[in-house]
Amino acid sequence: MGLPTDTVYGLAVDPAVPGATGGLFALKGRPVDTALPVLVAGVEQADRLGDLSDGAHALARSLWPGGLTLVVGRRPGVDMELGGRPDRIGLRCPAHPVPLALCQSGPLAATSANRHGEPDLASASEVAETFPGLLVLDGGECRGVSSTVVDATADQPRLLRAGAVSWEDVLEAWG
Repeated sequence: MGLPTDTVYGLAVDPAVPGATGGLFALKGRPVDTALPVLVAGVEQADRLGDLSDGAHALARSLWPGGLTLVVGRRPGVDMELGGRPDRIGLRCPAHPVPLALCQSGPLAATSANRHGEPDLASASEVAETFPGLLVLDGGECRGVSSTVVDATADQPRLLRAGAVSWEDVLEAWG
């Protein structure tokens, strides 16, 4: 499905459904070595999926919901086909009521709603035009910047992608 977020429109699937993430990779044309992040409803849900360090917890408590994706160790037994490294998981809690409400029922594997390598899409009509036949939830315009992606697996955070949350805010929240 296509859905709005606090940054840009996204494509999302239930990662517990066999083949769903494979379909998402194919639909977008995304290489499977580029992992899909997982949208969560909050820190509690994130803790069930990933091993959040004290620093990662500090970032989540300070900067979620918002445009921050945390890459952390994946908990044993979390069986989701997300691509990338099987021992890691990217987690994000978006500050938009639509994905937050959907994530109350469970996490969603998600990616920006665009063909791989093309510009982000800012409206439901653009998503529907680019992906005909896809269910798209219209949440108005989303003309933000993609999320900041931070590797939080070590003693110090490492910036993987600059985005909606400034690196200065990340470092301040990390402590």
